[in-house]
Amino acid sequence: MNLFILVPLWVFQLGASGVYTDRVSVFVMEGDSVSLNTDVKANQQEKIKWFFNNTRIAQISEYLNKTCTDVQCNEGTERFRDRLKLDHQTGSLTITNITNTHSGEYKLQIIGSNTISETIFSMTVHETDKTKTKSVKEGQSFTFYPGVVKKTNDLMTWNFNGILIAEITGDPNKTCADEQCKERFRDRLKLDHQTGSLTIMNTRNTDSGEYKLEINNSRYSIIKSFGVSVTAAASAGAALSEIRASMFLSLIGLCL
Repeated sequence: MNLFILVPLWVFQLGASGVYTDRVSVFVMEGDSVSLNTDVKANQQEKIKWFFNNTRIAQISEYLNKTCTDVQCNEGTERFRDRLKLDHQTGSLTITNITNTHSGEYKLQIIGSNTISETIFSMTVHETDKTKTKSVKEGQSFTFYPGVVKKTNDLMTWNFNGILIAEITGDPNKTCADEQCKERFRDRLKLDHQTGSLTIMNTRNTDSGEYKLEINNSRYSIIKSFGVSVTAAASAGAALSEIRASMFLSLIGLCL
């Protein structure tokens, strides 16, 4: 009788002990790249597995020949082909050029000698404008919107063609705009410290190029790319010619 009571108690404790689960919500836009962090140090010997909706997509152990991503882990899985990058030191997983088919639950499983920890990253991918490059006329203003809700501890940095032009940290005293970060856009940048959005005023053709926003915190990081093409504004003479031509065509239409 005593044996009957003790066995189920022992099974319950074995299944429940040493397992820790955490949940993180991640919101991204189509075309973004996101890195899901493990917080594992490079010198730690841990076995790491990544699952997407319960399908293994990556794993790493102390032996590099056991490292795999996507199609190497599961033959025939094509969803993430050429999109996954696994950090062999920490086990962090990067997904590039995200599409709406990548929405779902990503489970990180870290297996140590005595414990198993799990983190569930619930990722939601929102649709975005398919146009990669926006066109704007010289002299106009243009605003980049992050498309995500800024969290208190997020570090947000804006780069133009690889040059840092603006930065927002969790500490308002450490926030810098273009005067502190770079001289190129002096007096023409407006940074919203609450949302992270960036406005370029009085645009010039030299503002054409690639802008990148990096959002970093302890659990994940997101990279967003924005392309901008600044075209020359029509001269006063050209604008007058267009008006005259329009009036001429209108008169012809009336005569007909």
